[in-house]
Amino acid sequence: MTDGSGQCSGYGSHAVFISASRERKDGMDREGVTSSNVESVGYDPETQTLEVEFKGGNVYQYAAVPGHVHQALMAAPSVGKYLGMHVKGKYRCERLDE
Repeated sequence: MTDGSGQCSGYGSHAVFISASRERKDGMDREGVTSSNVESVGYDPETQTLEVEFKGGNVYQYAAVPGHVHQALMAAPSVGKYLGMHVKGKYRCERLDE
């Protein structure tokens, strides 16, 4: 879901850390996370694209995200809370159709 500014909304919180690895059809690898709302997270360092898959199946890409933000996200005690505080509203967002 996006708002009028092109930013994505609809995050949850409560996450812990990494579990399995998933691959999108176009090849971006995502790592599964233990979270009540986030299924997996991927990052492409060449394009600085952060990709987030939510439990409902929606996938969002965030543009121009520095590598240190992805690293901090994956190390955060709550992936959803970190997304809400440090990613949502700060980076251009696009919902993908999978």
